[in-house]
Amino acid sequence: MKKHIFLTLVAVLTLSCTNTQKQEPVQSQIGFEVAEDGTKIPLYAGALSTVELWEKYIKAHNDRDLDAIREMNAENFKAYGPNGEIIDGTDAHIEFLATWFEAANPVWKSNYFIANEFTNQKDKLRKWVTSGHDVSMSVEGETIEVGQVHDALIVDGKIQMFYVYEIAKASSEEE
Repeated sequence: MKKHIFLTLVAVLTLSCTNTQKQEPVQSQIGFEVAEDGTKIPLYAGALSTVELWEKYIKAHNDRDLDAIREMNAENFKAYGPNGEIIDGTDAHIEFLATWFEAANPVWKSNYFIANEFTNQKDKLRKWVTSGHDVSMSVEGETIEVGQVHDALIVDGKIQMFYVYEIAKASSEEE
């Protein structure tokens, strides 16, 4: 009987000394952000939830769902277009899109989405999604194809800001 008690006590002590803390996965650096002073800040793979939000945002554009776009924009929304456009605020964005949708009927075909994040020098976590798309639209009655890259800043589950970079596709590149 004493042996059973002793073995039980040893088993309990052994189990209680086992480290059961959940270890955080080690993040691999995927690049770096360059701060204004030239400091290189490590850049890591980001959360896929940001990709899901941006993918939903692109779908809302294809669906012409201005209410969904408005809902996904953050309070101090800003967008920078490929031709120097600066769209300041959600109301201005919705107005721009309504006019553009009517005039050009753009359609996005997504090619890739990449989530990344870093903590800046002000100790703020910055979550970005970079995505690439083929876009077809009507310009002066003719369908044109462009390639676009978007960089979108996601803050608190909303689209805070994005940049659009665009290049016309050569006719040999069009499908």
